Amino acid sequence: MFRLLNIEFHKLKHNRASKVLSIIYFGLLTSIALFAAIKFDIGPIKFHLAEQGIFNFPYIWHFNTYMAAMFKFFLLLVIVSMMANEYSNKTLKQNLIDGLSKKEFVLSKFYTVIVFAAISTLFVLITSLILGAIYSDYNEFSIIISDLEYLGAFFIKLVGFFSFGLFLGILVKRSAFAVGAMVVWLIIESMFKGYLFYALRNEEQTTASVNAIMQFLPLEAMSNLIKEPFTRLGAVRSIANQIGEELSKDFSVQFSDILIVTTWSVLFIYMSYSLLKKRDL
Repeated sequence: MFRLLNIEFHKLKHNRASKVLSIIYFGLLTSIALFAAIKFDIGPIKFHLAEQGIFNFPYIWHFNTYMAAMFKFFLLLVIVSMMANEYSNKTLKQNLIDGLSKKEFVLSKFYTVIVFAAISTLFVLITSLILGAIYSDYNEFSIIISDLEYLGAFFIKLVGFFSFGLFLGILVKRSAFAVGAMVVWLIIESMFKGYLFYALRNEEQTTASVNAIMQFLPLEAMSNLIKEPFTRLGAVRSIANQIGEELSKDFSVQFSDILIVTTWSVLFIYMSYSLLKKRDL
């Protein structure tokens, strides 16, 4: 494993674009802290976002992982460009000539995906602990370690997303086309969801029926791992109650979603290997 990782990071070390994108990605993760600086002071109206509880433990785990997941596209570019460079620089063929098997080649990429996801998760963990220590109203240890499953869900979400990108990178061989294919797949899922709402419009529980089907599609499953956290805020719930709306959404991380995304990750890696195994290089 370490030998394969050493090969991959040696390649990344000499890839300027990958280094720039990685720096941008981790810079954006750090920018979550900027939410603490958002203030509005207009006459009698005083609003400080950090005082609304977004950095309170354990809510911060939910909020920060959801926000951080929005930036995963930048690391996706690193993953797909990593594969595109293998073809354009002919390092893939050279690695195979030097004795690296196709299985080891795919595993080296997958290990890199896991390392990227693990470093991202650790980065969010440290950032959240710092912000929580500064702004959280609750600092009891039992409260701090509550809801840590969002970090696990974040890690699994990144592994699944990057594994999908790795498969597309091997499939189309060009980074721009691989990213385009990801966007096209997102559009396909969205159109299919729209079709389901139309086809099941006469069902008593249309939304529940559509969600029951959509949860098995890869991008939808990844999205379901960490649900939007905004309607979980006490201030939002208070406003909803005042206008007669009842928010009863389940925000917890579901084991079924973890299982679905994990299954897709395994499938993407297996399909990557099968495609490379059959392809004449």
